[in-house]
Amino acid sequence: MANGKAGDARFDYIIVGAGSAGAALAYRLSEDARNRVLLLEAGRASHPYSHLPVSFGLLIDHPAANWRYSSEPEPGTANRQIPVPRGKLLGGSSSINGLVFVRGQPLDYDTWAQMGARGWSWDNVLPIFKRMENYEKGGDGLRATGGPLNVSEVPDQNPLYDALFAAAQAAGYKRNPDYNGADQEGIVKTQATIWRGRRMSTAHCYLKPAMKRVNLRVETAALTRHLLLDGKRCVGVAYEQGGAIKLAHAGKEVVLCAGAVSSPQILELSGIGRPEILQKYGISVRHELKGVGEHFRDHINARIIWRVTKPGVSYNDQARGLGLARQVLKYALTGGGFLSLPSAPLLAFLKTRPELATPDVQMHLVPYSVKDPKRRKLQDFPSMTGTCYQLRPESLGSIHIRSSDPHQQPAIRFNFLSDPIDQRTMIDGFRMVRKIMHANPLDAYRGEEFSPGAQVASDDEILGWIRNNSETAYHPIGTCRMGPGPECVVDDKLKVHGLEGLRIADASIMPTMPSGNTNAPCIMVGEKAADLVLGRA
Repeated sequence: MANGKAGDARFDYIIVGAGSAGAALAYRLSEDARNRVLLLEAGRASHPYSHLPVSFGLLIDHPAANWRYSSEPEPGTANRQIPVPRGKLLGGSSSINGLVFVRGQPLDYDTWAQMGARGWSWDNVLPIFKRMENYEKGGDGLRATGGPLNVSEVPDQNPLYDALFAAAQAAGYKRNPDYNGADQEGIVKTQATIWRGRRMSTAHCYLKPAMKRVNLRVETAALTRHLLLDGKRCVGVAYEQGGAIKLAHAGKEVVLCAGAVSSPQILELSGIGRPEILQKYGISVRHELKGVGEHFRDHINARIIWRVTKPGVSYNDQARGLGLARQVLKYALTGGGFLSLPSAPLLAFLKTRPELATPDVQMHLVPYSVKDPKRRKLQDFPSMTGTCYQLRPESLGSIHIRSSDPHQQPAIRFNFLSDPIDQRTMIDGFRMVRKIMHANPLDAYRGEEFSPGAQVASDDEILGWIRNNSETAYHPIGTCRMGPGPECVVDDKLKVHGLEGLRIADASIMPTMPSGNTNAPCIMVGEKAADLVLGRA
């Protein structure tokens, strides 16, 4: 795509994966014209829909922009194969996600530091969150302007928004003007990576300006097969492009930014991981690391759907016939309307028990519903949805190769709801969604509960329904966990334990789940990685 041939020269740095973290890292490393940087992306450069906010529904199962992974059947989720969409284009999942911008809680990062990740406390990462954002409402001690990533609050108005805010307050929950500020708790208008009706992916905000630099080379449709090792030092990458196998050499470092699914896969394909797994697929053990692919976490998401009795306010109504034509025209002329919205215009961060120090559940309150979460097809009737997930799940799964073939998808095992704390929290969160939706301010809009229906009432019935109907919230983390212990993969400088010249910088390094959507924390990890690589931290 730019600036020379990958096989002709030795690069200083090779970055594998141009997603949320990798794009930010490439932007920062290439700011210094002396650094020769190669960025490898397995997917394409872009998709015609990828600049649209509504593309989260259009690309969630699209093979041209999505890896379209699926989980292994597991008894804890009724032996279902759960779709695991991940972005396969520049910007990675930031180019197909729901655009919700959540930093998480200070407690999250202080916990990382207490677990041995020095330099990752809230006080350490807050300046990075501020550096990366351009917040439309301006800066203060906690927020900032002038960064590459444009962040705005949902501008759209809908009578259901007012009713949902009033219902949450009637149910005893406060309204919060800035959940990314001093306090996360409350019901909120969503802050999103949207600016003037356009998706603000890392491809747009970071890579588009960086690709003008002659010292950054970006290769798309470049599938990494394995890392090149010289003893215990990583010296480059073997990748496949256009049917040919190519080698790229790094004079300084290789940084894996392939995400929580692909980073452990690439390590194992390179002979780095648990010997019993590598040997099973005929891969020579180059470096034993028992934590590779382990400690996998994700948010399990449960949806409740109600019919809406008042016509014209649900987006299910507005997405048909003349209503859709009006919305398309509104978007074309003003960049507004529901085509410009994130997946959830309203959020709630709440405590399931009053004695908790911080919220432990997140809810999405939306004036529409879908009948097929995999393909995001809208229901045929006016409706609204409340979803909930536990912010910091305890259940641990795994992601491992199932073959020595890099084209073969890895085996993804969520192990959802295996921890009793997760079960209790999801049941309580489910009931809290119902409490909000049944508050008096929604009486003029709320019809019957369509799914699962009021007959699902006891704890056992609710948990059983969640096991049979839940999905992932698309926030995989932890498979190359950061920390000092024997089960960890990278240290607090993101260097792979026992190897030289190799770091990992993506959601896979997160020791625990951030409290919320993971795109913003992933970008922060990419920014922080640049400081570490360049010796600024």
